[in-house]
Amino acid sequence: MSHHLSADHIIDLYDRHAFTWHQKRANHFTDRKWIERFGALLRPSATVLDLGCGSGQPVARYLVGIGARIVGVDSSNQMLTLCSAQFPEQQWIHADMRALALGRQFDAIIAWNSFFHLKPSDQRGMFPVFRRHAAPGALLMFTSGPSYGEALGTFEGETLYHASLNAKEYADQLRINGFEVVDHVVEDPESGGLTVWLGRLLP
Repeated sequence: MSHHLSADHIIDLYDRHAFTWHQKRANHFTDRKWIERFGALLRPSATVLDLGCGSGQPVARYLVGIGARIVGVDSSNQMLTLCSAQFPEQQWIHADMRALALGRQFDAIIAWNSFFHLKPSDQRGMFPVFRRHAAPGALLMFTSGPSYGEALGTFEGETLYHASLNAKEYADQLRINGFEVVDHVVEDPESGGLTVWLGRLLP
């Protein structure tokens, strides 16, 4: 499958528009119910790996507020600067999630509205990354598209790339890497149409 040119310009786009994105996202929490559900499943003081953490708004903000300890990873330096200014007690790492190897495991992993910016081939490669960083019983939650293919949105007048595998392949990738599917909702009308996967690493 050939990919739209915008697939290679996501980091640059977010770097240039980081503060605008931060302001808009901080006040746009239509997906709150899923973050609340994720948080309710965490043990007290759980360690959460936030992949594609953006500016920390509103997801990391909510999780920090309920006592979770966050390690946020993003490819955008500008986004991480915003994270550090707001939550200096948490850990923020400039890295590409596709090649992540932190050498530690977490109680939970979230790749919320970030994983779906990866090309399909890169999404497949993320499941071993999830597995390496997941402690036994760890939660995993991410957003995808509803079906296989690419989808092009816009942000600040520029093309913003999204892609997805199909549901069977996501389920297979989770199973092969030791995760059970806890829930899967396609285009949830209560959360702005997001397609959500919630899994747990089998002990």
